[in-house]
Amino acid sequence: MAKDIDRYTYRVTWSEEDQEHVGLCAEFPSLSWLAEDPELALKGIRQLVHDCTEDMRQNNETVPEPLASKQFSGKFMVRVPPETHRLLAIEAAESGVSLNRLISSKLHRPRM
Repeated sequence: MAKDIDRYTYRVTWSEEDQEHVGLCAEFPSLSWLAEDPELALKGIRQLVHDCTEDMRQNNETVPEPLASKQFSGKFMVRVPPETHRLLAIEAAESGVSLNRLISSKLHRPRM
């Protein structure tokens, strides 16, 4: 398999509905691979992504850029109800931090 598919974001999770492990790729949300074994689910989705990218190249289609290669600004806008905004502003003031710092800390969750 081509090394470029190694840069994509893969995940294997359990599908209660299918009673199997499902391999997923964030850059190709329409693709999935079911297998009894999690390692086989990962191997299957990687092969499927490889086949898909090869097909896209042959058809002169744009192949998705891996998320790991993208540059992110660290900025995005979120709209909340005015009451939520007010409550967050109060919490930030009472905590002695900026609203931005408070919300950033609430969004950040340590990985397990």
